[in-house]
Amino acid sequence: MESMLNKLKSTVTKVTADVTSAVMGNPVTREFDVGRHIASGGNGLAWKIFNGTKKSTKQEVAVFVFDKKLIDKYQKFEKDQIIDSLKRGVQQLTRLRHPRLLTVQHPLEESRDCLAFCTEPIFASLSNVLGNWDNLPSPLPSDIKEYKLYDVETKYGLLQVSEGLSFLHSSVKMVHGNLSPENIILNKSGAWKITGFDFCIQSMNPSEQEPKYSCKEWDPNLPSLCLPNPEYLAPEYILAVSCETASDMYSLGAIMYAVFNNGKPVFEVNKQDIYKSFSRQLDQLSRLGANNLQNIPEEVCEHVKLLLNVAPAVRPDADQMTKIPFFDDVGAMTLQYFDSLFQRDNLQKSQFFKGLPKVLPKLPKRVIVQRILPCLTSEFVNPDMVPFVLPNVLLIAEECTKEEYIKLILPDLSPVFKQQEPIQASNMILLIFLQKMDLLLTKTPPDEIKNSVLPMVYRALEAPSIQIQELCLNIIPTFANLIDYPSMKNSLIPRVKNACLQTSSLAVRVNSLVCLGKILEYLDKWFVLDDILPFLQQIPSKEPAVLMGVLGIYKCTFSHKKLGITKEQLAGKVLPHLIPLSIENNLNLNQFNSFISVIKEMLSRLEAEHKIKLEQIHIMQEQQKSLDINQMNMPEEKKGSNTVNQIDKVFTNLGTDILTSGSDCKENGLLTNQRKGSLTLEEKQKLAKEQEQAQKLKSQQPLKPQTHTITAPVKQTKDLTDTLRENMASLTNQSVNKTKVSSSSSFSSVGIGMGFPSPVESAKRNGLNANIGFQPSGFGMGISTTSQNFFGNTGVTGMTNMNMLPAANMTPYSPMNTTTAVSQPAQQSRPPDMSALDSLFGPQKPKMSMNQLSQQKTNQWLNQFVPSQGTNNPALGTQMNVMGQPGFGLQGNPFFNPQNFTQPANSMTTSSSASNDLKDLFG
Repeated sequence: MESMLNKLKSTVTKVTADVTSAVMGNPVTREFDVGRHIASGGNGLAWKIFNGTKKSTKQEVAVFVFDKKLIDKYQKFEKDQIIDSLKRGVQQLTRLRHPRLLTVQHPLEESRDCLAFCTEPIFASLSNVLGNWDNLPSPLPSDIKEYKLYDVETKYGLLQVSEGLSFLHSSVKMVHGNLSPENIILNKSGAWKITGFDFCIQSMNPSEQEPKYSCKEWDPNLPSLCLPNPEYLAPEYILAVSCETASDMYSLGAIMYAVFNNGKPVFEVNKQDIYKSFSRQLDQLSRLGANNLQNIPEEVCEHVKLLLNVAPAVRPDADQMTKIPFFDDVGAMTLQYFDSLFQRDNLQKSQFFKGLPKVLPKLPKRVIVQRILPCLTSEFVNPDMVPFVLPNVLLIAEECTKEEYIKLILPDLSPVFKQQEPIQASNMILLIFLQKMDLLLTKTPPDEIKNSVLPMVYRALEAPSIQIQELCLNIIPTFANLIDYPSMKNSLIPRVKNACLQTSSLAVRVNSLVCLGKILEYLDKWFVLDDILPFLQQIPSKEPAVLMGVLGIYKCTFSHKKLGITKEQLAGKVLPHLIPLSIENNLNLNQFNSFISVIKEMLSRLEAEHKIKLEQIHIMQEQQKSLDINQMNMPEEKKGSNTVNQIDKVFTNLGTDILTSGSDCKENGLLTNQRKGSLTLEEKQKLAKEQEQAQKLKSQQPLKPQTHTITAPVKQTKDLTDTLRENMASLTNQSVNKTKVSSSSSFSSVGIGMGFPSPVESAKRNGLNANIGFQPSGFGMGISTTSQNFFGNTGVTGMTNMNMLPAANMTPYSPMNTTTAVSQPAQQSRPPDMSALDSLFGPQKPKMSMNQLSQQKTNQWLNQFVPSQGTNNPALGTQMNVMGQPGFGLQGNPFFNPQNFTQPANSMTTSSSASNDLKDLFG
């Protein structure tokens, strides 16, 4: 099998190479490039047909080539007869000019190996289309193999042949003499053209009204290429050695029979005994019945039977055949009108093009693309006709694939996109293109859209005609999803805004707002917030329709799930703009209600979002308060053991913890926020800045204490424990004199410097069993007293943020101070002074726990800041002081900044699309 395929391939390659080499020696190749072998035609399908182009103009042509190797088997005189017959046919065709005859572009040229001439571009011969594939390339071209004639093509093709015969018989006084399917050529547009005038017979007295034709007797000894095709020849040729115009009409009847019977002729002729075959045929023709014509359409069956009649006088002539009802088909008449379009004036053309959209759906696509589209696009050179032709071209484009559109239609449309003269025609063209903009943007390549289509839309937005502007604004939302975002943002939106601000037409201004409202969903959130919403405040007019358009854009942005308006913008920009507009005197009751409804929605969401944020802050503060109270109620042994471990851990990692505690706290806050919701953009920006500062602090070199020689006497150094005792004693004495217990529940906190050389040893020397707690966002540490023996077994229960300690209580960092403060062994044996505490917790006053102290009534000064409804107001976060009581002492604590809490999820129901919103607003 493989060897057979290789043999076939080599044979085809050899034949193609031989034909190509034969053509290359022909003078035709001086002016024309010969391409692919596409078809065959002429008497006996002896002519091979190639596609080609003219070198000078790149015009497409068909090149007919007769290879002389086909007649190598004949003797020289027979070869000469064949060559003379072929030459005569081409020369006669070259002299004749008619739309129904094949047009010759270059006359016959002869070389040693071949004959060649050029014609208009063709597709194939009718014989090829009907299934006769002799002298065709192998493998067979798929377009010929799969070609199927549509009814409209058959009708109009037969009509064209009838018109061609009418021209030959009436005007030229000529009988074709060999009309057959191989001598009918289908050009590239699908038109049927007559060729093959090898055996044509000219009238002996053309000037007289009754022409006479002489006929040669059939000579069976001649080569077949020197004789006409007997299967389509009238009987009188053979039996009576006579011919007339009616003989060609018999051939037409035989062709019509073959077309409706898949290329099968009426009778098959035995060429060896042709006289006997024709005698039998004559008998059968006289008894031709309906059974023989069953495949022929009923409306033309009787006419075919007349054409095949034995008596020539009974046969209809060519002019009569062009007028039969069979050819009165809408499609056939439409194609016929296109062929005569050059003869019509502009008024006739415009009327025809107006009615064409009703006919196009009834025609096959291939017929439209091959026959009608080229005629339509050729009218684009006439500016006055473009508005009438363009709708039909775009209607055809809808049925084409994207590839067909780009190849067949777009090259002719590109100049029309830019046409601006005459003005009236240009405006109509803009309207037509705008109505089909979705088609253009779908099938046109991106580069052409950017260079031709969108500039036309921009031109329409800037047109002086209000009607064009309105139409453009109404149509833009229908194809907005097909426009690339940069063009939308940088070119289209600015022009829509300019149209709204600069126009004097209320309709254009309102349509501009409606257009913007409908395309909001194709824009990103920040572009809408930063560009569209500020633009609304620039609109000068206060007409109700304009105000409702403004309201519609606000509502669409506010309720759209992808867009939305932040509460900061609601409070700062949107509501201050909408509220004054809502009380404009021009608004009626329904319009006012629409404004108030949207304003209430915005206020409700603003209230809900901000309340959720404050509630989250309050929850965090309550959690911190319970942690502090639990730490204070911890057993003493656990406190003691935890105190030393925590002090070791804190002061061992002092250099890094202080630098990283801010970022760690923020990360903890971030994790908390992620559990509760996503961070807003502003919160993320603040968090990034704080992390960046922490990173810079981490990269700095840690401070190292320097050793100094102590020259001062030891007795002048004051122990840190004494300082703490004195401060606490003074605070205790002051608290006793207070009239309210709540005012004595808080003690001043003392800041601890960050330069202890050995914090654990120092704590042991001073008898300080400290239990230090940390707040996540603080850097510094504060110490608060408990109700226990302060110096005997002190529990340090709370640590305040360094930022919250007063400047007077802060001990400046100094290695000298911290060293001298804890290095005196003489201070360790000093007994603690308990007098201050005894005066507070004497026999007359029972000792109170921290929980009892925290339940005392708060200071009257603090009460003035508490809302009347109580401290449970979720909008007001309760703060913790050093002793764990409610207060406002930590309002400056960065841990409670809003950035540590996520934006609450939308509680509002998302509305429908922007288009429905605007429709609801405008009715």
